Amino acid sequence: MATVTKENIGLLNEKLTVKLSKEDYFPSFEKKLKEYSKQANIPGFRKGMVPVGMVKKMYGSSLYADEVLRTAEKELYNYISNEKPDIFAHPLALTADIHKLDLNNPSEYEFGFEIGLKPSFEIAPLSKANLTFHKVKVTDEMVQDEINRMQIKGGNMTEPEVIDNDENVVNVLFTESDASGNVIEGGITKENSLLLKYFSPALKAQLMGKKKDDTVVFQLAQSFEGDKLEMILQDLGFAKDDTAAAQKYFKLAITKVGLVEKRALDETFFNEVFPGAAVATEDEFRNKLREEIQQYWDSQSRNQLHDQIYHFLLDETKMEFPEAFLKRWLQNGGEKPKTADEAEAEFPLFSSQLKWTLISDKLVKDNNLEVTQQELRDFLKQEVTRYMGNMNLGDDTSWLDSYVDRMMQDEKQIDGSYRRLITEKLFNWAQSQTTPKEDEITPEGLAAIQHHHHH
Repeated sequence: MATVTKENIGLLNEKLTVKLSKEDYFPSFEKKLKEYSKQANIPGFRKGMVPVGMVKKMYGSSLYADEVLRTAEKELYNYISNEKPDIFAHPLALTADIHKLDLNNPSEYEFGFEIGLKPSFEIAPLSKANLTFHKVKVTDEMVQDEINRMQIKGGNMTEPEVIDNDENVVNVLFTESDASGNVIEGGITKENSLLLKYFSPALKAQLMGKKKDDTVVFQLAQSFEGDKLEMILQDLGFAKDDTAAAQKYFKLAITKVGLVEKRALDETFFNEVFPGAAVATEDEFRNKLREEIQQYWDSQSRNQLHDQIYHFLLDETKMEFPEAFLKRWLQNGGEKPKTADEAEAEFPLFSSQLKWTLISDKLVKDNNLEVTQQELRDFLKQEVTRYMGNMNLGDDTSWLDSYVDRMMQDEKQIDGSYRRLITEKLFNWAQSQTTPKEDEITPEGLAAIQHHHHH
Protein backbone atom coordinates (compact mmCIF):
# COMPACT_ATOMS: atom_id res chain seq x y z
CA MET A 1 0.00 0.00 0.00
CA ALA A 2 1.31 3.47 -0.92
CA THR A 3 2.51 5.73 1.88
CA VAL A 4 3.46 9.41 2.05
CA THR A 5 5.82 10.64 4.75
CA LYS A 6 6.73 14.21 5.65
CA GLU A 7 10.13 15.59 6.67
CA ASN A 8 11.10 19.18 7.52
CA ILE A 9 14.11 20.28 5.45
CA GLY A 10 14.19 24.03 6.20
CA LEU A 11 12.17 27.10 7.15
CA LEU A 12 8.62 26.52 5.83
CA ASN A 13 10.10 23.86 3.59
CA GLU A 14 9.18 20.15 3.68
CA LYS A 15 9.98 17.02 1.75
CA LEU A 16 7.19 14.56 0.95
CA THR A 17 8.29 11.04 0.13
CA VAL A 18 5.87 8.84 -1.79
CA LYS A 19 6.59 5.12 -1.39
CA LEU A 20 4.93 2.68 -3.82
CA SER A 21 4.69 -1.09 -3.66
CA LYS A 22 4.16 -3.27 -6.72
CA GLU A 23 0.47 -3.63 -5.86
CA ASP A 24 -0.05 0.14 -6.16
CA TYR A 25 0.85 0.46 -9.82
CA PHE A 26 1.23 -2.98 -11.48
CA PRO A 27 -2.48 -3.86 -11.89
CA SER A 28 -3.16 -0.54 -13.65
CA PHE A 29 -0.05 -1.06 -15.80
CA GLU A 30 -1.35 -4.43 -16.97
CA LYS A 31 -4.73 -2.84 -17.69
CA LYS A 32 -3.01 -0.17 -19.78
CA LEU A 33 -1.16 -2.87 -21.75
CA LYS A 34 -4.45 -4.55 -22.66
CA GLU A 35 -6.05 -1.24 -23.63
CA TYR A 36 -3.04 -0.36 -25.79
CA SER A 37 -3.10 -3.72 -27.53
CA LYS A 38 -6.69 -2.99 -28.64
CA GLN A 39 -5.75 0.42 -30.03
CA ALA A 40 -2.28 -0.16 -31.47
CA ASN A 41 -1.69 -0.13 -35.23
CA ILE A 42 1.14 -2.58 -35.90
CA PRO A 43 1.87 -3.87 -39.45
CA GLY A 44 0.85 -7.50 -39.83
CA PHE A 45 -1.89 -7.37 -37.22
CA ARG A 46 -5.47 -6.25 -37.45
CA LYS A 47 -6.39 -3.38 -35.15
CA GLY A 48 -7.51 -4.77 -31.80
CA MET A 49 -5.79 -8.13 -32.42
CA VAL A 50 -2.22 -7.27 -31.43
CA PRO A 51 -0.95 -9.74 -28.81
CA VAL A 52 -0.34 -8.22 -25.38
CA GLY A 53 3.13 -9.78 -25.34
CA MET A 54 4.02 -7.94 -28.56
CA VAL A 55 2.81 -4.61 -27.10
CA LYS A 56 4.72 -5.29 -23.88
CA LYS A 57 7.91 -5.98 -25.83
CA MET A 58 7.57 -2.86 -27.98
CA TYR A 59 6.05 -0.29 -25.61
CA GLY A 60 6.10 -1.91 -22.18
CA SER A 61 9.00 0.06 -20.70
CA SER A 62 7.55 3.48 -21.48
CA LEU A 63 4.01 2.46 -20.39
CA TYR A 64 5.45 1.01 -17.19
CA ALA A 65 7.40 4.19 -16.36
CA ASP A 66 4.39 6.37 -17.15
CA GLU A 67 2.15 4.34 -14.86
CA VAL A 68 4.59 4.32 -11.96
CA LEU A 69 5.08 8.09 -12.18
CA ARG A 70 1.35 8.71 -12.62
CA THR A 71 0.60 6.63 -9.52
CA ALA A 72 3.22 8.49 -7.47
CA GLU A 73 1.74 11.84 -8.50
CA LYS A 74 -1.80 10.65 -7.75
CA GLU A 75 -0.77 9.55 -4.24
CA LEU A 76 0.99 12.89 -3.69
CA TYR A 77 -2.08 14.95 -4.57
CA ASN A 78 -4.36 12.63 -2.58
CA TYR A 79 -2.17 13.37 0.43
CA ILE A 80 -2.30 17.13 -0.21
CA SER A 81 -6.07 16.98 -0.69
CA ASN A 82 -6.56 15.13 2.59
CA GLU A 83 -3.96 16.85 4.77
CA LYS A 84 -4.45 20.31 3.23
CA PRO A 85 -1.03 21.85 3.91
CA ASP A 86 -1.11 25.58 3.02
CA ILE A 87 1.44 25.50 0.22
CA PHE A 88 2.81 27.88 -2.39
CA ALA A 89 2.22 26.98 -6.03
CA HIS A 90 2.71 23.26 -6.62
CA PRO A 91 5.21 20.66 -5.35
CA LEU A 92 8.59 20.39 -7.03
CA ALA A 93 9.71 16.90 -7.93
CA LEU A 94 13.14 16.02 -6.57
CA THR A 95 15.58 14.32 -8.91
CA ALA A 96 14.69 10.67 -9.47
CA ASP A 97 16.53 8.05 -11.50
CA ILE A 98 13.77 6.72 -13.75
CA HIS A 99 16.25 4.27 -15.28
CA LYS A 100 15.76 2.18 -12.13
CA LEU A 101 12.15 1.54 -13.19
CA ASP A 102 12.62 -2.04 -14.41
CA LEU A 103 9.62 -3.64 -16.09
CA ASN A 104 11.17 -7.10 -15.60
CA ASN A 105 11.71 -6.56 -11.91
CA PRO A 106 8.71 -4.65 -10.43
CA SER A 107 9.50 -3.54 -6.91
CA GLU A 108 9.08 -0.77 -4.37
CA TYR A 109 9.92 2.77 -5.46
CA GLU A 110 10.34 6.05 -3.65
CA PHE A 111 9.83 9.54 -5.07
CA GLY A 112 10.61 12.80 -3.31
CA PHE A 113 8.75 16.08 -3.67
CA GLU A 114 9.49 19.45 -2.12
CA ILE A 115 6.82 21.86 -0.89
CA GLY A 116 6.97 25.43 0.40
CA LEU A 117 4.55 26.41 3.16
CA LYS A 118 2.84 29.77 3.47
CA PRO A 119 3.80 31.66 6.63
CA SER A 120 1.46 32.62 9.43
CA PHE A 121 1.59 36.37 10.12
CA GLU A 122 -0.16 39.34 11.70
CA ILE A 123 -0.94 42.35 9.54
CA ALA A 124 0.51 45.65 10.74
CA PRO A 125 -2.27 47.71 12.39
CA LEU A 126 -3.42 50.47 10.05
CA SER A 127 -4.23 52.69 13.05
CA LYS A 128 -0.48 53.15 13.50
CA ALA A 129 0.15 54.29 9.93
CA ASN A 130 1.52 57.84 9.59
CA LEU A 131 -0.28 58.99 6.44
CA THR A 132 -0.85 62.29 4.64
CA PHE A 133 -3.71 63.21 2.32
CA HIS A 134 -2.13 65.60 -0.16
CA LYS A 135 -5.04 67.81 -1.25
CA VAL A 136 -4.95 69.91 -4.39
CA LYS A 137 -7.04 73.06 -4.02
CA VAL A 138 -8.56 74.09 -7.34
CA THR A 139 -7.76 77.73 -8.17
CA ASP A 140 -9.52 80.25 -10.42
CA GLU A 141 -6.52 79.98 -12.76
CA MET A 142 -6.96 76.20 -13.08
CA VAL A 143 -10.65 76.68 -13.91
CA GLN A 144 -9.82 79.37 -16.49
CA ASP A 145 -7.11 77.19 -18.11
CA GLU A 146 -9.63 74.36 -18.49
CA ILE A 147 -12.21 76.74 -19.96
CA ASN A 148 -9.62 78.04 -22.45
CA ARG A 149 -8.74 74.47 -23.43
CA MET A 150 -12.39 73.57 -24.02
CA GLN A 151 -13.08 76.80 -25.91
CA ILE A 152 -10.14 76.12 -28.23
CA LYS A 153 -11.01 72.43 -28.65
CA GLY A 154 -14.56 73.33 -29.69
CA GLY A 155 -13.58 76.43 -31.66
CA ASN A 156 -13.26 77.09 -35.39
CA MET A 157 -9.93 77.48 -37.15
CA THR A 158 -9.64 80.77 -39.03
CA GLU A 159 -6.89 82.06 -41.34
CA PRO A 160 -6.00 85.66 -40.49
CA GLU A 161 -3.87 87.70 -42.87
CA VAL A 162 -1.03 88.37 -40.44
CA ILE A 163 0.51 87.03 -37.25
CA ASP A 164 -0.73 89.20 -34.40
CA ASN A 165 -1.50 86.87 -31.47
CA ASP A 166 0.35 84.53 -29.12
CA GLU A 167 -2.30 81.93 -29.93
CA ASN A 168 -1.60 82.02 -33.68
CA VAL A 169 -0.87 78.60 -35.18
CA VAL A 170 1.98 79.09 -37.68
CA ASN A 171 2.67 76.48 -40.37
CA VAL A 172 6.32 76.84 -41.36
CA LEU A 173 9.03 75.30 -43.50
CA PHE A 174 12.47 75.04 -41.84
CA THR A 175 15.37 75.12 -44.32
CA GLU A 176 18.96 74.91 -43.04
CA SER A 177 20.98 78.00 -44.00
CA ASP A 178 23.89 80.21 -42.97
CA ALA A 179 23.52 83.32 -40.81
CA SER A 180 22.71 85.35 -43.93
CA GLY A 181 19.92 83.04 -45.04
CA ASN A 182 21.83 81.31 -47.84
CA VAL A 183 20.44 77.78 -48.12
CA ILE A 184 22.97 75.02 -47.36
CA GLU A 185 23.03 72.39 -50.09
CA GLY A 186 22.02 68.99 -48.71
CA GLY A 187 20.92 70.61 -45.43
CA ILE A 188 17.84 69.80 -43.39
CA THR A 189 14.36 70.73 -44.63
CA LYS A 190 11.36 70.13 -42.41
CA GLU A 191 7.75 71.28 -42.21
CA ASN A 192 6.19 72.00 -38.84
CA SER A 193 3.19 73.59 -37.16
CA LEU A 194 3.79 75.63 -34.02
CA LEU A 195 1.99 78.03 -31.71
CA LEU A 196 3.61 81.45 -31.80
CA LYS A 197 4.04 81.39 -28.02
CA TYR A 198 6.52 78.49 -28.42
CA PHE A 199 9.11 80.89 -29.90
CA SER A 200 11.47 83.05 -27.83
CA PRO A 201 10.40 86.67 -27.19
CA ALA A 202 12.97 87.93 -29.71
CA LEU A 203 11.74 85.73 -32.56
CA LYS A 204 8.09 86.39 -31.67
CA ALA A 205 8.77 90.11 -32.07
CA GLN A 206 10.29 89.41 -35.50
CA LEU A 207 7.29 87.34 -36.59
CA MET A 208 4.62 89.81 -35.48
CA GLY A 209 2.96 91.31 -38.55
CA LYS A 210 4.37 88.66 -40.91
CA LYS A 211 2.07 86.86 -43.31
CA LYS A 212 2.05 83.83 -45.60
CA ASP A 213 5.24 83.45 -47.74
CA ASP A 214 7.28 85.84 -45.54
CA THR A 215 10.63 84.53 -44.27
CA VAL A 216 12.97 85.11 -41.35
CA VAL A 217 16.42 83.70 -40.55
CA PHE A 218 17.15 82.51 -37.00
CA GLN A 219 19.50 80.47 -34.88
CA LEU A 220 17.89 77.58 -32.98
CA ALA A 221 19.52 78.32 -29.60
CA GLN A 222 18.41 81.96 -29.73
CA SER A 223 14.87 81.23 -30.90
CA PHE A 224 13.61 78.47 -28.60
CA GLU A 225 13.99 77.96 -24.87
CA GLY A 226 14.05 74.97 -22.49
CA ASP A 227 11.87 72.04 -23.45
CA LYS A 228 10.74 73.83 -26.63
CA LEU A 229 14.35 73.81 -27.91
CA GLU A 230 14.65 70.10 -27.05
CA MET A 231 11.39 69.42 -28.92
CA ILE A 232 12.53 71.30 -32.06
CA LEU A 233 15.97 69.63 -32.05
CA GLN A 234 14.36 66.18 -31.91
CA ASP A 235 11.83 67.11 -34.59
CA LEU A 236 14.73 68.11 -36.87
CA GLY A 237 16.44 64.75 -36.24
CA PHE A 238 19.00 65.73 -33.58
CA ALA A 239 19.43 64.61 -30.00
CA LYS A 240 17.57 66.90 -27.60
CA ASP A 241 20.86 67.86 -25.88
CA ASP A 242 22.92 68.37 -29.07
CA THR A 243 24.54 71.75 -28.28
CA ALA A 244 26.34 71.90 -31.66
CA ALA A 245 23.08 71.44 -33.57
CA ALA A 246 21.49 74.18 -31.43
CA GLN A 247 23.94 76.66 -33.01
CA LYS A 248 22.65 75.98 -36.54
CA TYR A 249 20.78 78.61 -38.55
CA PHE A 250 17.54 78.06 -40.44
CA LYS A 251 15.44 80.06 -42.83
CA LEU A 252 11.81 79.90 -41.73
CA ALA A 253 9.18 80.34 -44.45
CA ILE A 254 5.57 80.91 -43.33
CA THR A 255 3.22 78.65 -45.29
CA LYS A 256 0.01 79.36 -43.39
CA VAL A 257 -1.26 81.45 -40.48
CA GLY A 258 -4.09 80.11 -38.35
CA LEU A 259 -6.02 81.13 -35.26
CA VAL A 260 -8.63 79.19 -33.36
CA GLU A 261 -11.75 81.25 -32.83
CA LYS A 262 -12.79 80.27 -29.31
CA ARG A 263 -16.29 79.06 -28.54
CA ALA A 264 -18.52 81.62 -26.88
CA LEU A 265 -19.39 81.03 -23.23
CA ASP A 266 -23.13 80.65 -23.81
CA GLU A 267 -25.86 78.25 -22.75
CA THR A 268 -25.40 76.09 -25.86
CA PHE A 269 -21.75 75.54 -24.93
CA PHE A 270 -22.61 74.90 -21.27
CA ASN A 271 -25.14 72.20 -22.24
CA GLU A 272 -22.63 70.50 -24.55
CA VAL A 273 -20.09 70.28 -21.72
CA PHE A 274 -22.66 69.32 -19.04
CA PRO A 275 -25.64 67.77 -20.85
CA GLY A 276 -28.78 67.60 -18.73
CA ALA A 277 -27.26 69.61 -15.85
CA ALA A 278 -29.36 72.76 -16.57
CA VAL A 279 -26.33 75.06 -16.40
CA ALA A 280 -27.61 78.47 -17.59
CA THR A 281 -25.04 81.09 -16.52
CA GLU A 282 -21.28 81.48 -16.70
CA ASP A 283 -21.04 81.49 -12.89
CA GLU A 284 -22.95 78.18 -12.71
CA PHE A 285 -20.70 76.79 -15.43
CA ARG A 286 -17.52 77.81 -13.60
CA ASN A 287 -18.79 76.36 -10.31
CA LYS A 288 -19.78 73.08 -11.97
CA LEU A 289 -16.41 72.87 -13.69
CA ARG A 290 -14.62 73.63 -10.42
CA GLU A 291 -16.49 70.74 -8.75
CA GLU A 292 -15.45 68.33 -11.51
CA ILE A 293 -11.81 69.42 -11.41
CA GLN A 294 -11.83 69.09 -7.62
CA GLN A 295 -13.31 65.59 -7.87
CA TYR A 296 -10.55 64.61 -10.29
CA TRP A 297 -7.76 65.87 -8.04
CA ASP A 298 -9.38 64.37 -4.94
CA SER A 299 -9.40 60.99 -6.71
CA GLN A 300 -5.69 61.44 -7.55
CA SER A 301 -5.00 62.30 -3.92
CA ARG A 302 -6.88 59.18 -2.77
CA ASN A 303 -4.82 57.07 -5.17
CA GLN A 304 -1.65 58.50 -3.65
CA LEU A 305 -2.97 57.86 -0.13
CA HIS A 306 -3.72 54.28 -1.13
CA ASP A 307 -0.15 54.00 -2.35
CA GLN A 308 1.03 55.05 1.12
CA ILE A 309 -1.26 52.42 2.67
CA TYR A 310 0.15 49.77 0.31
CA HIS A 311 3.73 50.56 1.29
CA PHE A 312 2.90 50.74 5.01
CA LEU A 313 1.28 47.28 4.95
CA LEU A 314 4.09 45.85 2.86
CA ASP A 315 6.93 47.38 4.87
CA GLU A 316 5.51 46.96 8.38
CA THR A 317 3.96 43.48 8.11
CA LYS A 318 6.57 40.94 9.16
CA MET A 319 6.61 37.73 7.17
CA GLU A 320 9.06 34.91 6.50
CA PHE A 321 9.34 32.92 3.27
CA PRO A 322 10.88 29.58 2.28
CA GLU A 323 13.34 31.49 0.10
CA ALA A 324 15.39 28.52 -1.12
CA PHE A 325 12.25 26.70 -2.26
CA LEU A 326 10.77 29.77 -3.95
CA LYS A 327 13.99 30.46 -5.85
CA ARG A 328 14.03 26.85 -7.08
CA TRP A 329 10.38 27.23 -8.01
CA LEU A 330 11.24 30.40 -9.98
CA GLN A 331 13.87 28.38 -11.81
CA ASN A 332 11.78 25.33 -12.61
CA GLY A 333 8.10 26.11 -11.96
CA GLY A 334 7.33 28.21 -15.02
CA GLU A 335 6.91 27.38 -18.68
CA LYS A 336 10.51 28.36 -19.45
CA PRO A 337 13.30 27.28 -17.08
CA LYS A 338 15.51 30.04 -15.63
CA THR A 339 19.09 30.03 -14.46
CA ALA A 340 19.94 30.38 -10.78
CA ASP A 341 21.21 33.92 -11.48
CA GLU A 342 17.97 34.89 -13.23
CA ALA A 343 15.90 33.53 -10.33
CA GLU A 344 18.09 35.40 -7.84
CA ALA A 345 17.66 38.66 -9.74
CA GLU A 346 13.86 38.25 -10.00
CA PHE A 347 13.32 37.17 -6.40
CA PRO A 348 13.08 40.61 -4.66
CA LEU A 349 10.21 41.78 -6.90
CA PHE A 350 8.62 38.32 -6.89
CA SER A 351 8.70 38.05 -3.08
CA SER A 352 7.29 41.57 -2.72
CA GLN A 353 4.36 40.71 -5.01
CA LEU A 354 3.87 37.43 -3.16
CA LYS A 355 3.85 39.21 0.20
CA TRP A 356 1.22 41.68 -1.01
CA THR A 357 -0.93 38.84 -2.35
CA LEU A 358 -0.91 37.14 1.07
CA ILE A 359 -1.67 40.42 2.86
CA SER A 360 -4.50 41.42 0.54
CA ASP A 361 -6.04 37.93 0.54
CA LYS A 362 -6.04 37.91 4.34
CA LEU A 363 -7.61 41.39 4.55
CA VAL A 364 -10.32 40.43 2.06
CA LYS A 365 -11.10 37.21 3.94
CA ASP A 366 -10.92 38.61 7.50
CA ASN A 367 -13.14 41.58 6.68
CA ASN A 368 -15.66 39.71 4.52
CA LEU A 369 -15.04 41.91 1.50
CA GLU A 370 -16.80 40.67 -1.61
CA VAL A 371 -17.96 41.66 -5.07
CA THR A 372 -21.53 40.73 -5.99
CA GLN A 373 -22.77 39.71 -9.43
CA GLN A 374 -24.82 42.90 -9.58
CA GLU A 375 -21.76 45.00 -8.82
CA LEU A 376 -19.91 43.25 -11.64
CA ARG A 377 -22.80 43.93 -14.02
CA ASP A 378 -23.00 47.59 -13.00
CA PHE A 379 -19.25 47.99 -13.44
CA LEU A 380 -19.26 46.45 -16.91
CA LYS A 381 -22.22 48.62 -17.92
CA GLN A 382 -20.34 51.72 -16.77
CA GLU A 383 -17.28 50.63 -18.76
CA VAL A 384 -19.36 50.26 -21.92
CA THR A 385 -21.11 53.63 -21.52
CA ARG A 386 -17.76 55.31 -20.72
CA TYR A 387 -16.30 53.79 -23.88
CA MET A 388 -19.26 55.13 -25.88
CA GLY A 389 -18.50 58.62 -24.52
CA ASN A 390 -21.09 61.27 -25.18
CA MET A 391 -22.92 59.24 -27.82
CA ASN A 392 -26.70 59.27 -27.49
CA LEU A 393 -27.59 55.74 -26.41
CA GLY A 394 -31.29 56.28 -27.16
CA ASP A 395 -34.30 55.45 -25.04
CA ASP A 396 -34.14 51.69 -25.59
CA THR A 397 -31.01 50.42 -23.83
CA SER A 398 -32.04 46.75 -23.79
CA TRP A 399 -29.13 46.08 -26.17
CA LEU A 400 -26.80 47.22 -23.37
CA ASP A 401 -28.12 44.53 -21.01
CA SER A 402 -27.67 41.91 -23.73
CA TYR A 403 -24.12 43.12 -24.36
CA VAL A 404 -23.30 42.93 -20.65
CA ASP A 405 -24.82 39.41 -20.54
CA ARG A 406 -22.25 38.33 -23.15
CA MET A 407 -19.44 40.03 -21.26
CA MET A 408 -20.45 38.15 -18.10
CA GLN A 409 -19.68 34.88 -19.93
CA ASP A 410 -16.08 35.94 -20.60
CA GLU A 411 -13.98 34.52 -17.74
CA LYS A 412 -11.00 36.74 -18.52
CA GLN A 413 -13.21 39.84 -18.55
CA ILE A 414 -14.90 38.87 -15.28
CA ASP A 415 -11.59 38.05 -13.58
CA GLY A 416 -10.07 41.40 -14.53
CA SER A 417 -13.20 43.32 -13.45
CA TYR A 418 -13.39 41.41 -10.16
CA ARG A 419 -9.77 42.21 -9.36
CA ARG A 420 -10.30 45.92 -9.98
CA LEU A 421 -13.43 46.03 -7.84
CA ILE A 422 -12.09 43.98 -4.94
CA THR A 423 -8.87 46.03 -4.92
CA GLU A 424 -10.93 49.23 -4.78
CA LYS A 425 -13.01 47.82 -1.90
CA LEU A 426 -9.87 46.70 -0.08
CA PHE A 427 -8.22 50.13 -0.22
CA ASN A 428 -11.44 51.97 0.63
CA TRP A 429 -11.82 49.73 3.70
CA ALA A 430 -8.16 50.23 4.62
CA GLN A 431 -8.53 54.01 4.27
CA SER A 432 -11.50 53.91 6.67
CA GLN A 433 -9.17 52.42 9.31
CA THR A 434 -6.72 55.34 9.12
CA THR A 435 -6.66 59.00 10.22
CA PRO A 436 -4.36 60.74 7.74
CA LYS A 437 -3.35 64.35 8.24
CA GLU A 438 -4.12 66.72 5.37
CA ASP A 439 -1.85 69.17 3.63
CA GLU A 440 -2.31 71.41 0.61
CA ILE A 441 -0.25 70.73 -2.48
CA THR A 442 0.01 71.90 -6.08
CA PRO A 443 -0.88 69.59 -8.99
CA GLU A 444 2.81 69.54 -9.93
CA GLY A 445 3.77 68.59 -6.37
CA LEU A 446 1.29 65.73 -6.29
CA ALA A 447 2.45 64.50 -9.70
CA ALA A 448 6.05 64.48 -8.44
CA ILE A 449 5.10 62.39 -5.39
CA GLN A 450 3.18 59.95 -7.58
CA HIS A 451 6.12 59.65 -9.96
CA HIS A 452 8.70 58.91 -7.27
CA HIS A 453 6.65 56.68 -4.99
CA HIS A 454 4.26 54.39 -6.83
CA HIS A 455 3.75 50.64 -6.66
